[in-house]
This record gives sequence, C-alpha cells and structure tokens, in this order.
Amino acid sequence: MSARVAILISGSGSNMVALADSMTGDHPARPCLVLSNVPGAAGLARAAERGIPTATVDHRPFRGDRAAFEDALQAELDRATPDIVCLAGFMRVLTPAFVARWQGRMLNIHPSLLPLYPGLDTHARALAAGDAEHGCTVHEVTAVLDHGPILGQARLRVLPQDTAQSLATRVLAQEHRLYPAVLRRFAMGERGRIDIA
Repeated sequence: MSARVAILISGSGSNMVALADSMTGDHPARPCLVLSNVPGAAGLARAAERGIPTATVDHRPFRGDRAAFEDALQAELDRATPDIVCLAGFMRVLTPAFVARWQGRMLNIHPSLLPLYPGLDTHARALAAGDAEHGCTVHEVTAVLDHGPILGQARLRVLPQDTAQSLATRVLAQEHRLYPAVLRRFAMGERGRIDIA
C-alpha cells in the first residue's frame, strides 16, 4: 500500500511538481492532494494537469484567526487522508497546535543550509556573510520555525558573480533533486540524513 502524500503550496508549485513527478513506478508514495492558501496559485493548475485533487483555503478571510484557518486546512487534509504532508513553498507559518497533529509526518524544504539562515531572504544573507557554500535543507517540521531534524541537504559552491537571484535559481534546481530523494526514503520509514553535492 502506497503512502498518501498531501502537498501544501502558495505559488508556482515547482517543488510540488518535482515531488509529484517522482511518485511513479516503484515509488512508495503517491500524491493525494495539492492544497493552497492562494486562490488561483499556478501550482493548482499544474497539479490538476497531473490528475491530482486540489483544494484551496484562502487565508485572507481568516485574518487574525489562525486557529480557524488551520481548522479549515485540517478539514481538507482530513478529507484526503494523507499519511505524509509536504510543505513546498507554503508561505504561512503554522502554529504549534497544527504542527503537533502532524508531528513526525510533516516535511519542509528550506533554501539554506540549516541551521544557517532560518526564515526569509536566505540567499542575500548567505552572500552578505561571504559564505563559500550555500544550499537547501529538507527537515521534519516542528513547533520551532525551520528547526526540525534534518533529513537531507544539497550543497553548492557560491560563485564570485552570484547574486541573490542567481543563487535562488541554482538552489531551486538542487531543491528539485533533494526533496524527492528525501521523500522516497521517508515514505519507506528511513529517517537517516542524506547529503547531495
């Protein structure tokens, strides 16, 4: 029996596509839902093209009531009955109460070599620090933002001509390699860390 995977997005869904397209053949998981907090997010159409059920919970009507927003998210997840939830460019911070429901079953990808640069503007921060290396991290989601157990990292060398935008582009290509590799292992019950150069 394949593990069922729900993927949460806010935008174009490029990591969602990488994950969904990897879940074929002998892969131990299959996508069961793509859920967005942004109506009309481009990733929803990309999911529908792949025959993946989609849903939207617009966060804006819930302004000031995160619990109600997360209850609506949870209702969509309950309908889809996923075993694993993958955050893939989902640009909302989730409360500890919501995360606790999925403890040990929720993954996120972050565009830095955690524990360096949790939060936003990771590429500019790496350049400002003069880092020789940069990359991305897949980790389990915990109540502390960008702080859960690391399941995998992909690294690249920072080039003298790099800008925040060029780094973002290069790191995104690494994300598309790393996240599917970690998900495959995670769906098989493997929690050991992998590193990709």
